[in-house]
Amino acid sequence: MERQAEVMIPTRWGNFSMIAYADHESEKMPHLAMVHEHFVADGPVFVRIHSECLTGDIWGSRRCDCGEQLDKAMEIAATHGGVVIYLRQEGRGIGIINKIKAYKLQDAGLNTIDANIHLGFEADERSYEIAVTILKDLDISRIRLLTNNPEKIDALTELGIEITERVPLIIEPQSGNADYLRTKQDQMGHMLDLK
Repeated sequence: MERQAEVMIPTRWGNFSMIAYADHESEKMPHLAMVHEHFVADGPVFVRIHSECLTGDIWGSRRCDCGEQLDKAMEIAATHGGVVIYLRQEGRGIGIINKIKAYKLQDAGLNTIDANIHLGFEADERSYEIAVTILKDLDISRIRLLTNNPEKIDALTELGIEITERVPLIIEPQSGNADYLRTKQDQMGHMLDLK
């Protein structure tokens, strides 16, 4: 996988260089890095590794906190000259079609983990090797990681990225996502401090 294209994008948070990463330039769904114009690789860099969530990121779904986390991450990256890496691994790696099926199972009473398992997947199918490839391409080795997910911290550390600080991305629970967030906290170990 390598850098295929790059352009400056003015956003509501400020100017970011959007860099597309893929094996081939013909790839229609590349991974992306949004690099703030004041980014300096000398660490530690504020970094969010965000897995695609079309329902939350694009349509503002209240079933999760993904869109709000992405918004907050872009704001922090703009404030601190950071980077947001957008990985194309929808639905914790199961894809949008299976995510919709999982939502239907959740409507029938299963939690987010049990729905994925019922469909034949692990609770979380994501991988972070691609994120590390992107970080290395950007000459980033020390980061302040914006996450609530301890598995992401462990995976990046095992892949050689030094995490100098975990920066929480806490979103206030709403009626539509309170059970989802509690499952992430109680069964997946996410650091959310829910009561």
